[in-house]
Amino acid sequence: MLILLPPSEAKATRARGRPANPSTWSFPALAPTRERVSTALEAVSASPDAARLLGVSEGLLDEVARNLRLDTAPAMPAAEVYTGVLYDALDLASLDPASRRRANRWVVIISALHGAVRLGDRITAYRLAMGATLPGVGPLATAWRPALQQVLPGAAGRGVVVDCRSAPYAAAWRPGPDLASRWVQVRVPGASHMAKHTRGLVTRHLCESGVTTRSVPAVAEIVGSAFDVALHEPARASAPWVLDVMPR
Repeated sequence: MLILLPPSEAKATRARGRPANPSTWSFPALAPTRERVSTALEAVSASPDAARLLGVSEGLLDEVARNLRLDTAPAMPAAEVYTGVLYDALDLASLDPASRRRANRWVVIISALHGAVRLGDRITAYRLAMGATLPGVGPLATAWRPALQQVLPGAAGRGVVVDCRSAPYAAAWRPGPDLASRWVQVRVPGASHMAKHTRGLVTRHLCESGVTTRSVPAVAEIVGSAFDVALHEPARASAPWVLDVMPR
């Protein structure tokens, strides 16, 4: 199974510790694009016009300044760097050891800076959204698409792709025709806060269930044991299944 999550806007930092070592991250084939995006981000972040170029408010310039210390700032596992309601609901640290191992294998976070990372990859806090456009790189979703196509189909293997991403991050990679029949988007009717929380709970439940399957209806049945669900068949051959999920 491959569970795709978005990152969080809020990110935790640490005062001390070793810096990130990109050579240890998952998906080493992404290294050239990671380097290109990182170099462009550092240049933009040092600009007096950084807030406008990155699409953030002036009040977030302290967070933008983190982009100038990516090589030296203390690193933490991605599961600790990304914070907010989705990751609070997943609550990786409280999972039993077997469920935590499954989460570390199955969950992949789609990142505007790193492309894709797993929960255990040690990264640093940064400020960059997938909707941004960087000079020399262009729109980030477009820049990442061919690189992610190299690695994510292999990460999915023969399992189901459970897509919990928000729209800007979903634009960076769509499963191709060979994966479309095993691709399901998790949709939560209502406010975005509840949607993020529920997707975190769904991810946790799947990891705790420990059931591997190649069938989207089987995934819907697993999720339906803990949530109210409605599964919708793909609108066309290349489109995903859609699983509406509501807490009971």
